[in-house]
Amino acid sequence: MAQTLSGTLVDTLRTRIVNGEIAPGEKLPSEPRLATEHGVSRTVVREAIGRLNLEGLVHTRRGSGSYALTPPAADADGGARPLARSLEDRLALVEYRLALETEAAALAATRRTPTQLAALADRLDALASSDGHPATAMQHDFAFHRLVAESSANRFLLEALDRLGPQMIAMPRGRLDRPSSNARHSGAHDSDLHDGGRFAAVVQEHRAVLAALETQDALAASAAMRVHLAGSRRRLLAESGQPTTR
Repeated sequence: MAQTLSGTLVDTLRTRIVNGEIAPGEKLPSEPRLATEHGVSRTVVREAIGRLNLEGLVHTRRGSGSYALTPPAADADGGARPLARSLEDRLALVEYRLALETEAAALAATRRTPTQLAALADRLDALASSDGHPATAMQHDFAFHRLVAESSANRFLLEALDRLGPQMIAMPRGRLDRPSSNARHSGAHDSDLHDGGRFAAVVQEHRAVLAALETQDALAASAAMRVHLAGSRRRLLAESGQPTTR
């Protein structure tokens, strides 16, 4: 069967995202520009963007545009790691991280080195400075969690996080929904208006993890990581319009 125009455009944009030509968090060209560049109608462009949304490679925000998300990394055998595409998948991923990272934090509290502690503090400062830059924030966020796993001195825990990669961070969609100044005065949804507050909460949750690691309190470190990931789950549900008690 011949490739459709939208299918051809999907393949082209998918390749650009996976290859990093369009970086995670970067805004895709506008519909008119894509239509002109590829000699297709805007309807074709919308169909292609819709398919990329379903694949978990693009997030579209009404009135703002479409943004690239983190593509799946390759496994050792060359295959692509599965993306958490649906809400159920993303919630299941948070559950997996709860099981994995609370123990990693507990172990890290008693095993971390001064060098690792300093690296965590530096990475947290970088995360705190990256508000408004989702691609950068995502990388710092993942790097912080990876450092915690590395500090656990358990290679299997570290390998588990490396297998997930930056896509495990559930924040790109929410942090891409940055309200514009116009939105603030046009009756935008309340959740949109508090994105800065959500970012501050995320940073504070990381600070609580770091504080527990500094005092070598394994129980506090585990609890702080659990609070952070529970917060991620709550934000994920709120972003999706679901009851946060689900």
